[in-house]
Amino acid sequence: MKAPGEKDMKNDSQEKIMSFWSHLDELRGHLIRSFLALGLMAVLVFLSKDFVFDNIILAPKEPGFITNRVFCKIADFLSMPALCINVEPVKIINIEMAGQFITHILISVVGGIILSIPYLLWEFWRFIRPALKPKERANSKGAVFITSMLFLTGVLFGFFLIAPLAINFLGSYQVSALVENQIALRSYITTVTTITLGVGILFELPIFVYFLSRIGILTPYLMRKYRKVAIVIIIALSAIITPPDVISQVLVGIPILFLYEASIIISARVYKKRREVIKT
Repeated sequence: MKAPGEKDMKNDSQEKIMSFWSHLDELRGHLIRSFLALGLMAVLVFLSKDFVFDNIILAPKEPGFITNRVFCKIADFLSMPALCINVEPVKIINIEMAGQFITHILISVVGGIILSIPYLLWEFWRFIRPALKPKERANSKGAVFITSMLFLTGVLFGFFLIAPLAINFLGSYQVSALVENQIALRSYITTVTTITLGVGILFELPIFVYFLSRIGILTPYLMRKYRKVAIVIIIALSAIITPPDVISQVLVGIPILFLYEASIIISARVYKKRREVIKT
């Protein structure tokens, strides 16, 4: 005959095992729906090849692209010819047998990720929501919307501003007049997608700071202490990806600096709440 305590321990163990498998099964459902959504968006991008490549992916290298036209108008107004970018279209060549097909697949996947990000975040939120306390749920209202908007804003910022500047600088840079630039398709696509997704992730800085502050890794005092270092890094980053003029560097640097300052405010609010909870 088993002792009552031994029976309770066995029941608890069985409940934990059942809970683990039920959570695993729930996670599988969220992952399946997420991959289906991503795949659907990727197929949509794949089938829209002409529009996606002619009007979106390859557009920043053309003089008629909206950003290039705006910069040239500003250059005329300020009498600063250096601001006029991508005056001549960058020539793209393909040197691999399967290069264009692989590029088509790559852009379909990247486009699918960008278009499905709101839904992917929503599925992630649905999975972690049951584990949150009522107060945490209340404080997290709008998290999916804010996170999605930050990422998509970063993608648009990277595509419409940083990508054309980078294409102009990197596509026209020469170590010697004897060396002609012939940009490979894979190189161009890698540059545009890396910048676009990279800036999208960079715009999630306030979200990362929020969670790091919640667990005590970051504090507003630490971020203020290293503000000068952050400014130097931002200036250096802006100088690398823009033409060698101050105005372009400022256009790129200001939004990133604004994100850093906004992150300090977020960190300060989280830090204040943590202190209040500790005191109580």
